[in-house]
Amino acid sequence: MSADEALRYPIGRFALPESMTPEARLACIKRIGALPETLEKYAKELHDRKLLDTPYRPGGWTAQQVIHHLADSHLHAYRRHKVTLVENHPTLVPYDEVAWAELPDVYAVPVQASVELLRGLHLRWAVLLAQCTPEQWLRAAYHPGSKITYRLETLAATYAWHGDHHLAHLRLVMQGT
Repeated sequence: MSADEALRYPIGRFALPESMTPEARLACIKRIGALPETLEKYAKELHDRKLLDTPYRPGGWTAQQVIHHLADSHLHAYRRHKVTLVENHPTLVPYDEVAWAELPDVYAVPVQASVELLRGLHLRWAVLLAQCTPEQWLRAAYHPGSKITYRLETLAATYAWHGDHHLAHLRLVMQGT
C-alpha cells in the first residue's frame, strides 16, 4: 500500500461481505450506535487543539469537513436503510459528497451541530437495525453510482466501516500526520 493510499484508507478499503452472521450484524449496529460518542470526543480535542482546519492528508478534507461529511453521508445512509425496508428493490439516490463538503454551511456551522445531529440520528438508526427480522436484513436496493445491489446487512456494514474510516482520518489529524 502506497503512503497516499495509507492516508486515504487508514483502516483499509471496504470489502463488501457476501453474507453476514447475526453476530456480524450486531457488531455493525454497535459500531453505528457508538460513532457519535467517539466523534464528540475527537471533535472536542480537535477544537481545543485548534486543528479543525487541518487536512488529514495533503489535498484531503479538513477535520471540520470530515465531521460535517459524516452528518451529510449518514443522513443519506439512514434514509437509504429506511427506503430499503419499505420499498421493493428501490434505487438509492446518490449525492455529490465532494460538492456537499464545499458548501458554505460546512465552514460556517460549528462541528458540534453535526455531532448533535449524529447523536439522534445514530440512536434512531441503531434501534431501527436492532429491530430488523432475518428477512428484512436480506432486503435489497440498487445504488446507481457504485452499480452495486446492497442487501440491508451489507449497507449497514458499509456505513459501520464508513464511520470507522473517517474516525481514523480524524485520528491522523490529532497525531499530526
